[in-house]
Amino acid sequence: MTTTLQPTGRSAAAEQPRKIKQKRFSKREKLWAVGISIVLFAIGLAWIYPFIWTLSSSVKNTTEIFGSLNPFNPVLRIGNWSRAWTEANMGQFFFNSVFVTTGSIIISVTVAALMGYALGRYRFVGKKWVIGIFALVIFLPEGYTIIPVYDLIDALGLSGSLWGVTLAEAGGVGVVQVLLFAGYFSQLPKELEEAARVDGAGFLRIFARVYLPLAKPVIATAVILQFMQSWNSFLLPLVLTLTRPELQTLAVGVYALRNDYFADWGVMTAASTIAMLPIIIVFLVLQRFFVESIAGAIKG
Repeated sequence: MTTTLQPTGRSAAAEQPRKIKQKRFSKREKLWAVGISIVLFAIGLAWIYPFIWTLSSSVKNTTEIFGSLNPFNPVLRIGNWSRAWTEANMGQFFFNSVFVTTGSIIISVTVAALMGYALGRYRFVGKKWVIGIFALVIFLPEGYTIIPVYDLIDALGLSGSLWGVTLAEAGGVGVVQVLLFAGYFSQLPKELEEAARVDGAGFLRIFARVYLPLAKPVIATAVILQFMQSWNSFLLPLVLTLTRPELQTLAVGVYALRNDYFADWGVMTAASTIAMLPIIIVFLVLQRFFVESIAGAIKG
């Protein structure tokens, strides 16, 4: 005959899952939450309405655009997009922007990661001064550096070429990206580097094989920031392509439409939408990594 040991009352009660008491909100708190939600919805709608207006106007004619504020239209005039792509030369400008943005992202993110790795993992004399100078550069307007940048690109023989625009866009490595990499690398375990050194790895190998694969969230953030900067850049491409208008980027090309298509707002808004959509798509794809890197940098 076998007997089964029953747990005591205290242990049995301890094994039972505790019920989590849900907080009950008062009527006043519920009304407050509803009011806050309505206000935030109105603010969000005000922020997003210009994009909705531009997108809806890209499939209307000028009369329909200014005839009503209603963003919905029964007739979709897709011809505005084809005219903007071919007649307004947005197709060529789009390729130029892709070329410049891709090249600047590769150069800028690589340099920012190396600089952030050195600042985050190593101690050296004047490190605080270097970080302070980086912070001051944030407040330096781009217009103040356009002349030396142009002289440098011209001295290299790259003025009037997409390679020159790419190098100019990548030359101003984002300080925010460098500091994000530095903050992220500084909080990673030191044992990883020590183990790699035991295996005979050097500076670049430790950086490329050990730490860089762990920094995917920061890499995604750096890509987003550099993409937005290069894709929306106006002053540098304008100055460096004055002699060759066919090398203009989308930002400069859309600005130039005010002369040729000033009365055709359908084509102008279609061109603007073509310039905006890539940024929105890239951000939506990489937004999870963007949030993770910002949270990790703040935590570190």
